[in-house]
Amino acid sequence: MKFTKKKLALAIGSALITMSVLVSGCSTGSDKKADTIKIGVVAELTGNNATYGTSITNGIKLAVQQLNDTGGLLGKKIELVVADNKSEPAEAANAMSKLVNQDKAPVVMGLFASSSAIAASNVSEAAKVPFLAVGATNPKVTLDEKTGKVKPNTFRVCFIDPFQGTVGANFILNELKFQKAAVYIDNSSDYAKGLAEFFKKAYTEKGGTVVIEESYLQKDSDFKAVLTKIAAAKPEVIYVPGYYEEVGKICKQARELGITVPIIGGDGWDSPKLVEIAGASSLNNTYFTNHYSPDSTNEASKAFVDTYAKTYKQKPDAPAVLGYDGAMLLADSIKRAGVYESAKVAEALAATKDFQAVTGKTSLDASHDAVKSAVIVGFKDGKQVYRATVNP
Repeated sequence: MKFTKKKLALAIGSALITMSVLVSGCSTGSDKKADTIKIGVVAELTGNNATYGTSITNGIKLAVQQLNDTGGLLGKKIELVVADNKSEPAEAANAMSKLVNQDKAPVVMGLFASSSAIAASNVSEAAKVPFLAVGATNPKVTLDEKTGKVKPNTFRVCFIDPFQGTVGANFILNELKFQKAAVYIDNSSDYAKGLAEFFKKAYTEKGGTVVIEESYLQKDSDFKAVLTKIAAAKPEVIYVPGYYEEVGKICKQARELGITVPIIGGDGWDSPKLVEIAGASSLNNTYFTNHYSPDSTNEASKAFVDTYAKTYKQKPDAPAVLGYDGAMLLADSIKRAGVYESAKVAEALAATKDFQAVTGKTSLDASHDAVKSAVIVGFKDGKQVYRATVNP
């Protein structure tokens, strides 16, 4: 996302508001006397990444309904307070400030886009409120960019891009048997830039060659000139680690130009809108790395898919299942903490080991990142097709 003067001012203003509240001694940290367990949720409910936030909140709400139906947490019902970041990093900081300072949420979860999660975590860290990122995969979400140290109050329930990039590289080299790749990057996205770097590192170290690298910006719509340039470099495969809105247009326009080589991407592809934007035929011979597949034979996954489909009349995508897993992991941490206090919940989150999630057994490492498997998904006639599970 480009940082205009307006957006930068919003982010700085949000940080100053947070600092002033902390100095006055009004920050949250305990919910002992409350009648409910209040959990903040920040998500991309509108804007360019709106399907992510909608799915995340659907997954969280389903988990909370199940938890409340079985007694809630610590003898109390769970209450969700939801804020929309409008798919903008600066608005993510504003939404987080509202949740921790105005709504007094002792814990916050949500967000799929890494740029937004990084902006939100800067506010939650200042307030010493635990933030569980749901689908943000860039390493900078949990690591302080200036010091390189682990952020003490930021966690995630998803795998990270060094792993995801390696999985994509191995799939191209070992399964598709292609040695020459083009890389087409969303240069306005921390997620896309980071995943591209990790992919390139793994791909070239294992013998592959990047024959051309090009970039675009979020909300671009005409990609044909650059795609023509990419085609002229004669890659055997094109790696596009972006979000569904632009990826759908890239796939569609590539096929219209007669580019038939496989197009590969990451978890940012996973949205019902992708097929709608690209068209079913344009997605044939494309693949992406993801957090789970609705076609998984895992019993927990099948049960979740059935329940979600009955509730929302559609199959869940990865943001939905990560929202559900995140809420259940957070609930498990609150139970282990034994009290709903920010510091105690943060300690319990950090100690998570072998949590049985829908997306697989999950442990948090020393960097507060989830250690878990990934899946590779393809398309056939507009339908996702499970290819393989890759363990860390």
